Amino acid sequence: MSVAQNPLSIKVEVPREDAVLLTVEGDLDMDTATELQHHLANQLHHGRKHFILDISGVPFMDSSGMNIVLRAYQEVRDISGGVYVISPTPAVRRIMDLTGVSITVPIVSGVEEVLAVADEGPGIESPARAEE
Repeated sequence: MSVAQNPLSIKVEVPREDAVLLTVEGDLDMDTATELQHHLANQLHHGRKHFILDISGVPFMDSSGMNIVLRAYQEVRDISGGVYVISPTPAVRRIMDLTGVSITVPIVSGVEEVLAVADEGPGIESPARAEE
């Protein structure tokens, strides 16, 4: 049994009724990704459709974490929602870019950007998708 180097913690805030901000800190990997999945599912159950993930405190994310983010994206796109990532660390951003997750899930500057654009339409286009 291994002890996590950076145990996961998730802070949940609701900036408005249809949106949730999840501030994630610690490693997001095979051992911890289900905790994030439970938080996302709970918020979806409560009617949230815009999921803002502040992962500035995540030094490491593996494919398990990426899969949870993509699964959430797939679930909310049918209800005109979105998943948005704030401030990935350079290592996590590199993995997101290499795996193509950053093409699908927009990386944004902050909560205000998500809420402003969410009122205008179905979601924010990722800069890479907007150039296509």
